[in-house]
Amino acid sequence: MYYIYSLKCKNSYYVGCTDNLKNRLERHQKGQVPATANRLPIKLDFYFVTPDKYKAFEFEKYLKSGSGRAFIKKHFL
Repeated sequence: MYYIYSLKCKNSYYVGCTDNLKNRLERHQKGQVPATANRLPIKLDFYFVTPDKYKAFEFEKYLKSGSGRAFIKKHFL
């Protein structure tokens, strides 16, 4: 399974994709992920699950786009 997730960070949020959500969250919380190391603390905001790796990465890409960020603001923030 592949997880597309959003983290609420200190001043913003972060969108990522992984096949092991628990491990990835632990790495974020320990400051081992450069993209969020300076934005601690983090909290899991939401996640989606799909068995398709390519759909997962396409959805992550969409959520990072302008219309994807608008989608997140409208439905999750």
